[in-house]
Amino acid sequence: MIGALTIIIVGLGMAYLLMTAASGLLFERRSTDAEPPDGPEPSTVFFLVGCLNEELVIGETVENLLVDARARVVVVDDGSDDATGAIAAAIDPDRVTVLRREPPNARLGKGKALNDGFHKINELVTAEGLDPEQVLVCVMDADGHLSAGCLDAVLPLFRDPDVGGAQLIVRIRNRDSILGLVQDIEFFGLTATVQIGRISTGTVSLGGNGQFARLTALNGLDGDPWSESLTEDLDLTISMLTRGWKLTSTPDAHVTQQGLEEIRPLIKQRTRWYQGHMTCGRRLPEIWRSRALPHGAVLEVSAYLAVPWVQVLPWSILFHIGLWQTYQAIAGSGWAVVGNSLTARIIGVVLWYLLIFFPNIINGYVYFRRTRDAGILKSLALGHLMIASAYISYVACWRALYRMVTRRTGWDKTRRAQEIAGPGLFPGAEPLRPGTDGNPLPTIER
Repeated sequence: MIGALTIIIVGLGMAYLLMTAASGLLFERRSTDAEPPDGPEPSTVFFLVGCLNEELVIGETVENLLVDARARVVVVDDGSDDATGAIAAAIDPDRVTVLRREPPNARLGKGKALNDGFHKINELVTAEGLDPEQVLVCVMDADGHLSAGCLDAVLPLFRDPDVGGAQLIVRIRNRDSILGLVQDIEFFGLTATVQIGRISTGTVSLGGNGQFARLTALNGLDGDPWSESLTEDLDLTISMLTRGWKLTSTPDAHVTQQGLEEIRPLIKQRTRWYQGHMTCGRRLPEIWRSRALPHGAVLEVSAYLAVPWVQVLPWSILFHIGLWQTYQAIAGSGWAVVGNSLTARIIGVVLWYLLIFFPNIINGYVYFRRTRDAGILKSLALGHLMIASAYISYVACWRALYRMVTRRTGWDKTRRAQEIAGPGLFPGAEPLRPGTDGNPLPTIER
């Protein structure tokens, strides 16, 4: 019974992983020669940055965003106790708007802060006589930096009138530590490829950093765009999809952010993500009823929302049972099809390794193709760091389930670390994709 259940769980997980990853690799191969749709392109991007005590990073972030002349920045200072608002406002008063939220209306969640900023953007668009059809809104974290030439890669995506949003793939800056590298391999490796693969169904999941959306699409939603969910970005994804908008991405640009440098805060962050993801499962009936979603999109979104329930939680138990049973079978008698010799046992161990660690091998290969930071053998070895990421996911997912059962929803914000600019730290010094180089960003004086 357990063996059959294990095969089913593994089969479902591997099928979803392989289909989306293969689709992503194929898209990246073909996208080099693809022509963008022939249509009008947005001319203005309002970057919406929610902040709470972000004085260590907000200046660098705003400077990075203003490199492109099409950019405007709205910083929502959500009741900070430090100089966050003052630092942002002093950079470029003509292009930066700081919206200060005061208690008791401040610090009520990221969704509420973003919604206030969204209303401010609408006010600015009206006051300046801008065409809402030509305006994009991009949600950025306070530590988020865009790769060089990012808007040149993103804006053409919106020539397609059916595209309502686009999500950038994510890269971790402080990857000189093991934990930072684990997060970078996770985000910029297989996760990025899977996101690119979801372009084919138009169901790319929006994130909290590098999240682009048409202003008119946001205005067309029922009520405020961002919910009070722990994952307001996933809630927005579902709201836009069920109203017929396509969500896409691009391999030609990315956003960087700080990775967490300690295990406990990382588990806490992932617990919040899993709890929000699992809670969004309540919207499955809405997805199934939507006539705006093609059948393929419904199937893909349903599979994505089921990941914690169908893959992570069961696999955290079945993986170890299957691991032990497979080891016993190999150690005891080898593989029956090739006999019980030493050769058979060696073959059995190799097959066991490939079955258990195939996703890690694929992750290492994908990371090698995207970054070229290391050789193929080193990249394949680095892919095995995702074993640590898997255990973090197991712990976080079970903690999320416990919090749901006990009705706990409160969270503390993630702390930032001050960074020192240097070679390779900021995305302008990194290639956008294998074989191309971005233009360096201007040096920011301190």
